[in-house]
Amino acid sequence: MDVSGLIELKYVVASLVYSGIGLLVFVIAFWLLDLLTPKVQVWKELCEKRNTAMAIFLGAVALGIAIIIASAIHG
Repeated sequence: MDVSGLIELKYVVASLVYSGIGLLVFVIAFWLLDLLTPKVQVWKELCEKRNTAMAIFLGAVALGIAIIIASAIHG
């Protein structure tokens, strides 16, 4: 069975490029969230204080940002 025709290189490259762009936008969005909330030290709240409410909030924000980025990339 010849599998060379199953996966084209241009689709693999496009997936990697869009994944990289999505990750970059995701990191920038979290950086902006941290920048826009100067009174709350996100890392300190999560790691040192073990703030469960902050972890749930950041998880929801992460999902929301990921859905928006995926929709924008997908079209």
